[in-house]
Amino acid sequence: MADDSSVAGGIKETVKTVVYALLIAGIFRTIFFQPFWIPSGSMKDTLLIGDFLFVNKMAYGYSYASCPSIRIPAVGIDIEADDFCGVFKGADKRLFGSDPEVGDVVVFRHPVTGRDFIKRLIGKPGDRIQMKDGLLYINDVAVKVEDGGEFIEPFGLQGPQQSGTACANGAVGEGADCIKYRSYETLPNGVRHAVLNIGDRDLDNTLVFTVPADNFFFMGDNRDNSTDSRVPQTRRGVGFVPREDIVGRADRIMFSSAGRSMLAFWTWRSDRFFKAIE
Repeated sequence: MADDSSVAGGIKETVKTVVYALLIAGIFRTIFFQPFWIPSGSMKDTLLIGDFLFVNKMAYGYSYASCPSIRIPAVGIDIEADDFCGVFKGADKRLFGSDPEVGDVVVFRHPVTGRDFIKRLIGKPGDRIQMKDGLLYINDVAVKVEDGGEFIEPFGLQGPQQSGTACANGAVGEGADCIKYRSYETLPNGVRHAVLNIGDRDLDNTLVFTVPADNFFFMGDNRDNSTDSRVPQTRRGVGFVPREDIVGRADRIMFSSAGRSMLAFWTWRSDRFFKAIE
């Protein structure tokens, strides 16, 4: 039978192991990659609800936003990046920094709420961005658009958050075909990507947005179902995103599940495993 000293020693070693593991995980997540689940359909069909990816934090250098957030609602834990690294907020430069390129799929912290968002970069500082009749203009020139046919998915609630689906063909029955119109945009630097549309919406026509210095303009690929820089900055709108709020670049989908849980293996989308993000 073990004496008290050996039991205490075993507990001490276990605690040390856990602490070291947490430190290593924290350093890895802060410096290299951050895991990210896609919770909404704002980036369809580039990213689907239930896609899992790692955000490359090395791509654009580091700011306060590089520090991890820890949210476990079940036990009331909600620690923001500001809580860890708020002392660095407001810094003019990013450490080892470089700016994202137009067309990059980027994770950033919402300027008001601090929550992580993922959108496509459309405008850099000084760019003029406008939507006219659903067509994107960058610096007063319309982007090239090609028809991409229809994007079809089952109508109904999706993912752990049970997000709804909006369809160009109206509110069809549960499990019926929900149709969106797909097209392909080619941005001025040659990046070509898919966008989805449902029909005429308020954000299909906007004023001209001139991107301020040290800020960026983001949009979702699912144009009629995306809260992005077209909506003024509030707790719901995004507006212009400061450089310091950028977290990193999304390069590749590692795993994908169409179900409410990743354990539901029959809902896994094996054709999306390790898929490059374009």
